[in-house]
Amino acid sequence: MNKKYTVSILFLIAALFISMSLDLKSEKKVLRWAADNEGSAPFINQDYDDATKLIGFEKEIADALAEELGWESQFVYNSWDGLIPGLSRDDYDIAINGLEITEDRAAVVTFSDPYFLTYEQLVVPVSDTSTKCLNDVFGKKCGTLKGSVAERFLIATPGAIVKSYDNELTAFQEMQMGRLDAVLIDHPIALYFCSWNKKAKMVGLPIGEVSYGIVLRKTDTKLIADINRALAAIVKNGKLRIILERWNLWNYMLVSHFDDPNPSSVGHPAFKRFVESKGGGKSFGETVQRYIGYLPAFGQGAVVTVTLSILSMMLAIFAGLSLALMRVYGNRVISRAAIIFIETVRGTPLLIQIMIIYYALPMIGLQMPAFFAGVIGLGLNYAAYEAENYRAGLFSVPRGQIEAAMSLGMSKFQSLRHIILPQAIRLVIPPVTNDYISLLKDSSLVSLIAITELTKVFLSFAARDFDFLGPGLMVAVIYLLIGLPFVKLAKIIEKRFSIDHRKTV
Repeated sequence: MNKKYTVSILFLIAALFISMSLDLKSEKKVLRWAADNEGSAPFINQDYDDATKLIGFEKEIADALAEELGWESQFVYNSWDGLIPGLSRDDYDIAINGLEITEDRAAVVTFSDPYFLTYEQLVVPVSDTSTKCLNDVFGKKCGTLKGSVAERFLIATPGAIVKSYDNELTAFQEMQMGRLDAVLIDHPIALYFCSWNKKAKMVGLPIGEVSYGIVLRKTDTKLIADINRALAAIVKNGKLRIILERWNLWNYMLVSHFDDPNPSSVGHPAFKRFVESKGGGKSFGETVQRYIGYLPAFGQGAVVTVTLSILSMMLAIFAGLSLALMRVYGNRVISRAAIIFIETVRGTPLLIQIMIIYYALPMIGLQMPAFFAGVIGLGLNYAAYEAENYRAGLFSVPRGQIEAAMSLGMSKFQSLRHIILPQAIRLVIPPVTNDYISLLKDSSLVSLIAITELTKVFLSFAARDFDFLGPGLMVAVIYLLIGLPFVKLAKIIEKRFSIDHRKTV
């Protein structure tokens, strides 16, 4: 056989083998699990030394379940409040993030068998000697996590002034600043916070019982059975206990629930590493080094923020100009439709609009990726404001100019394009610049629909390191640097369209 043909055949066989291998690999199922990495240890958070890695006992449990099933483990970010709504969008298969098994949640989703049991713990300032149990919080301000079982306990406690927060870190910060008298929270969170913070202490006996379960869609009956089977397997082979002991979370409730009274054979390396990472006496150089370690993640978040803001503003400018022209020069029906859109959008919160686009529209078959939903939400919201800017610019041009242009033989479209719009656009450049800066800052709202932009990265670091000041200043500077080039560009464009400049051309 000709050597050339032999090589060709061998090449084709090799290519076919590689293709088959890739196909076999792609057939391996993926367990897409969701959580909010903005939460603090020990659930799921960024690694203390490498921000690109995730750690936490729930992360280890998700990986163990995937391994038991023979699947690949894939993390999907979503905000804690959006974990259950995100299931209906099919963004992921399960949610595992300290979600407590309650009757109201069980009415809309299915829970796996419990993988962790704990209780509520009262935390107070170390200087407080009067609060020894939950009955002592009468007339005191108590913080907790919004939508949690702890919140329900506080609401049912006579005389307690309940303050609810989106994350536990904020509640602890409020207590340290003297704005709260106590915090009621799940014991693992209290344990990890008080393990290093010498200004807070745990008081009182365990309160109630809390069960954590993995959340799935009610229709995923096959997956529910698979998850429960895998969970039972890692309980039986001891993997679950090893994970919980590593994080110092094995407790008397778990001993009874899993019928495992055997003495511990595992230390608490993950817990010890956490405490060491929070150790006091950090030198100035170590602190600076930690802040420098934030930069790669901040850079990635900044790219997302800039891209999102630019695309949204482009949509806002185009749609806003169209709405202004429809309102000013359209017939009665078109003008009225533009007015209704503008006033409706301006009269409702941007956050609600984004939530409707991302979570509600899929219910009627209009589903879109998170980033695209963010662009649409921000773009259409600011389009309403841009429309008013352009309308003011159009009205600032004397009406006689368009009449004069039409009397010289121009069509209405030509008059708008060559006479009215250039003058109107020149006049609205300053307010458009202000709107872009506002949009840039409002882009932080899209972190609630599973987009990891700059503010989300900052909150993740703040939750991990219990430090708002350093990362906050860094993010503020980054936002300032992001906005400055656009401000400079806007001044150049404004000068380019100025009347004095046009006279010299």
